[in-house]
Amino acid sequence: MATASTDPHVRLEALRLEAEGDPRRRMLVIVNPYASTVSDRLKNLVVYALRGRYEVHAVDTESRDHATVLCREAAREGYDVVVAFGGDGTVNEAANGLVGSDTPLCCLPGGRANVYCRMLGIPTDLVDATEHLLGMAHDWRPRRVDVGRVNDRYFLFSAGVGLDASVVKRVDAHPRLKTRLGEWYYAWTGIRTFNRHYLVRPPRLEAELGEERVTGVTTIVQSAEPYTYFGNRPVHMGEGATLESGDLAGVVLERATAIDIPTITWRALSKRARLVKHRRVHGFSGLSALGVVSRDERALPLQVDGDYIGEVHEARFASIPRGMLVVS
Repeated sequence: MATASTDPHVRLEALRLEAEGDPRRRMLVIVNPYASTVSDRLKNLVVYALRGRYEVHAVDTESRDHATVLCREAAREGYDVVVAFGGDGTVNEAANGLVGSDTPLCCLPGGRANVYCRMLGIPTDLVDATEHLLGMAHDWRPRRVDVGRVNDRYFLFSAGVGLDASVVKRVDAHPRLKTRLGEWYYAWTGIRTFNRHYLVRPPRLEAELGEERVTGVTTIVQSAEPYTYFGNRPVHMGEGATLESGDLAGVVLERATAIDIPTITWRALSKRARLVKHRRVHGFSGLSALGVVSRDERALPLQVDGDYIGEVHEARFASIPRGMLVVS
């Protein structure tokens, strides 16, 4: 008795044969060739399969923010959809070129966490995701979702100032280990970063949350939930913000000590315990804007959607309700 092949290359070829037909919509696929699960062969097979129902043009990114430039051009040229094929960093760059336009964003999983793919309901298996996009051609329903903005950068689900950004900075500096070890490398780097830079005299910040002023060592801001994934387990930080809620939520970590971090980590990964109930965590929700400033003149590390983007002395956050068109 024959069984279905588990080889993704065979499965993608089968999808192409099933989907053959006249191309209907113009699709730009932006590929990060350095993403953890992307290879030239897989990319070519995915594009070949998608051409069964779309007029597809595929471009590899060549440098940081290249996807943003490509998406701005795609919006001007009237593409029907842009598909970001890579990790959440590639998806974020693509979004920064499409916010405010009438060209929708979609994505294919090419990283480890693929947070935004999951939020949009796109499978994390590449072949299943390709099949999903092919089916989408006959059920085309673009919709507008919220995005966040910090200073001059948009984010899709989360941004952070402080410890989490410090961890992302160090992980991004070692892409091979990031690809090979995934979330475990994040965990190990988090422990090292905390011990070296936050256990003694950590950078201090103040979060301006409406009428409140909260001091701490880390602020995480979310425009959607969850914050990220550890394997298949969602990591919960702030509560309340969704893709269509029109506001921001998050947490301020008021203190980082060897006593606090284990219980904070446990709550973030727990299915029942809530991080916002931790005695050293200040939760907030329902905000349209907020600010974070350095309290001790030290620059603060900043990350958006899991990508380190630099150091700032001040970070101004805002919600952009219905700021971007997506299709999934």
